[in-house]
Amino acid sequence: MPVYHRLGKLPPKRHSIFRQADGSLHPEELVGNHGFTGPSTLLYHLHAPTRVTGIRALREMPLLADPEPTFRHRHFKTGQLTAAASPTLDRQPLLFNSEVCMSFVRATRPDGFYYRNAQADELVYLSEGEGTLESQMGSLAVRRGDYVAIPRGILHRFVFQGELRCLVIESAGYIRTPRRYRNEFGQLIEDSPYCERDFRPPAELPVHDERGEFKLVVKKGERVQEITLDHHPLDVVGWDGYYYPFAFNIADFEPRVGRFHLPPPVHQTFEGDGFVVCSFCPRPFDFDAQGVPAPYNHSNVMSDEVLYYANSEFMSRKGIEYGSVTLHPDGIPHGPHPGRTEESIGKHQTNELAVMMDTFRPLQVAMPALAIEDPSYYRSWVDDGGSHPLTGGL
Repeated sequence: MPVYHRLGKLPPKRHSIFRQADGSLHPEELVGNHGFTGPSTLLYHLHAPTRVTGIRALREMPLLADPEPTFRHRHFKTGQLTAAASPTLDRQPLLFNSEVCMSFVRATRPDGFYYRNAQADELVYLSEGEGTLESQMGSLAVRRGDYVAIPRGILHRFVFQGELRCLVIESAGYIRTPRRYRNEFGQLIEDSPYCERDFRPPAELPVHDERGEFKLVVKKGERVQEITLDHHPLDVVGWDGYYYPFAFNIADFEPRVGRFHLPPPVHQTFEGDGFVVCSFCPRPFDFDAQGVPAPYNHSNVMSDEVLYYANSEFMSRKGIEYGSVTLHPDGIPHGPHPGRTEESIGKHQTNELAVMMDTFRPLQVAMPALAIEDPSYYRSWVDDGGSHPLTGGL
């Protein structure tokens, strides 16, 4: 949960007279969720954010599911996706349900417009690239390995050079730190796997006082439309509150280790409504001489498990590659690939890096994912010496 933060110039009291140099009032804007009762931020503009001069529809962005779904373990290779231009409009959906959608994008240039997701919070994992997230709340430097949380409704864009590879999780509910990591006052407790110092809010607040035509793109109801303002949208001179984008780097997650294997909830990093996000990071293995470091076989009862492999190493898997996404659905047990349990015994550490999303309602496979699927992944647990015809080196 973000803590109170402020940037720029503010009057002593909220909703009080705060004049500009020409004597006019700074227009206020409250941005937050759950109406007036959830986390919010109060912004002070140079120009009213309601000064819209044009609106036009751009395109529909429907989520289309695999028309002939087969109930099986599945493997998708995001490295096979073609590089595209926009980090927002060219995202390729992979998996979704009514509460969450996972997409991936390989973006080659920053958007020439600012973007607002008006239907979901976003958690963007930067698998490649670095740059700056520009928003109404200021500038936030971002880098490889960052989770960038962007609450619903916040105007923003990524500015970067080269290629940006992003795993994007869109949540119908508020993305937050797990409740068990916080005390009754909202502070992260001593045995949580991170502390407030690890979370980075916007650090600078550039103020743009420019008139003209400025384009915004807003996503709502699985469609996008363009809105034209008569002024630069980043004209905020000051703000304070609890509702703003922030970054947390996966390298700052402090993994937990025990005498014997600990289950995935110890890796939990964030939660939303109907799902959790976990971080598997480099760490020592279990330290008991009789410990088996590899995870045990398990059934995801009432849960679908998704793993994004942020490097090419994962102790219990074979045949995955950097950028792989695996889906292990409720109803079919899964666990270490043949030989991996025995191989793990006696090893002292792992260098794996992965982002896991567990949902509590079934996921559907989006149509774009079918083009990058390894259809034989479900057979990769058959221990026949590797003679089965698996694709992708499995």
